[in-house]
Formats: sequence, C-alpha cells, structure tokens
Amino acid sequence: MSLQSSHGGVANSLSREETQATGDNRRSPRLSAWLREVVTQALPAVIGLSVAFAAWQAWVELKDIKPYLVPSPSSVAERLYQDPWMFTVEGFKTLEGALLGFLLGAGVAILLASLMSQARFLERSIFPLAILVKVTPIVAIAPLLTIWFGFGLMPKVFIAALIVFFPIMVNALIGFRSVNPTSLALLESLSASRAEVFWRLRLPSALPYLFAAFRFSVPLSVIGAVVAEWFSGDRGLGSVIYIANNNLDMRTAFAGVFMLAILGVGLFLLTAVLERRVLFWHESNWAD
Repeated sequence: MSLQSSHGGVANSLSREETQATGDNRRSPRLSAWLREVVTQALPAVIGLSVAFAAWQAWVELKDIKPYLVPSPSSVAERLYQDPWMFTVEGFKTLEGALLGFLLGAGVAILLASLMSQARFLERSIFPLAILVKVTPIVAIAPLLTIWFGFGLMPKVFIAALIVFFPIMVNALIGFRSVNPTSLALLESLSASRAEVFWRLRLPSALPYLFAAFRFSVPLSVIGAVVAEWFSGDRGLGSVIYIANNNLDMRTAFAGVFMLAILGVGLFLLTAVLERRVLFWHESNWAD
C-alpha cells in the first residue's frame, strides 16, 4: 500500500508540474505577442522624436541660441529631472480634464450622428449647429466658460469636448451611412427594426471611421484642456507653461510642452493599440 501511495503521489506531482508548464507555455506566446505589439507601435515614435531632438540640439549649439529664447533639449531634460514630481502631478491634472472632455464630446457627437443617420431632416437641422460650434473660436469663449462654470475642472472638460466634437461627429455620420447595400437589404427583408439595423450593421460599419476620428481627436483634447488652464488658472501643465512664459523661464515652459507631447503621443498610441484589438477583422489592420 505504501509503495502504491508513493507512486500515486509522484504521479500527481508530475501531473501538476506538467499542467503548470503547459500554462506557462500558453502565457508566454501571449506575453511575447503583446510585447511585439507595444514595440511595433512605440518604436517608430521613439525614433522620430530622437531624430527631432538631435537636430534641435545641434541647431541650438551651432547657432549659439540664447537659453531665454530657445533652450536646448538637454537643458529641458535637466529641468524635468530636477522636479519630476511636479510635472507628473500637473500632467495628471491636465490628463483628467482632457479625457473627461473627450468622453463627453465623443458621446454627444456619436449620439447626434446616430440621430442624423436615421433621417435627412435631422441632418439638415443639426449639422448647421455643429458647424457653428466648429467655427466658434475656442479662445473667445474660454473666458465665458470660466465665468459660467467657475475655476476648476469643468471649463477644461467643456473646452476639450468642444474641440473633439466636430471631427468625431462627421466621421461617425459617414460611418453610419457607409453600410453594405446588400446587407442592409437583407436586414430590411427580414423586417429588422431601425434599432436592430443600427446595432447589427451601422455601428460595426462605423467603427473604422470612429477609431480614425479618435486617433485624431484624443491629442486635441489635451490642447483643449491646456487652453482652458490658461484662462481658468486651474492647476495643470497649461498653468505651468503660462506662468513660466510670464517669468521668461523657457526651460520650465518647454519642459511643460515636453510633458504635453508625451501625453499626446501616449494617448495616440494607446488608441492605436485599442483599435488593433477591436478592429482585428478590418483590412486596415492586416498589413504589418
């Protein structure tokens, strides 16, 4: 009995080890695929930025540009290294307003586009108002938003939403209208309701257009948050840049711009990765 029990224990132990090894082997390809995707998305941006910064550094040194006019990238990096916590905290303040504004603007834009896709009358009624919002200078209404909503987060959210609203709405409307006629005729022959046609055909057809608009609009939301911070005096990278410019502290101002560039590029790459995950079936993601 003891010998059989011993053999059974050894077999169970080997079985557990084999199961764990199998699980590790399954996780390893997923991890390597994720790393390859991250490198594929991030490496071109890193190379492009490195070349631009090297050219900037050479131009400043060869032309002997004064630091109070244009600081070198190395001095800006040194300023970031001196106070990374401050720039990180202020960057998250700007990012908060930008993301909330993006969600608000995208939600309203997609809702209006879905309504306009159902009837031409709604499109002729809503589209002129959307164009009016588009052509209104943000700088002109930013002080009004500060007066209406006070100093704080809300002006940033609304200005970021206004900036991203129009491009997302236009792309969403085109996507909702760009459906396969054969598929539409099939659903109509099956007596599908407007809601069923929208969820089963119009929305999947619009996803490539929506993600194209998202990649363009997400960095714009950061710009909207910064513009609001200039006028509202709220915390964030916009306020840091505004104060630094008034004090002729170009190193701090450019350090804030660097942080904004990092936020914009990071949001763009995250949107691109999400697009590849969601639209793996679309031909735009088939080529490497």
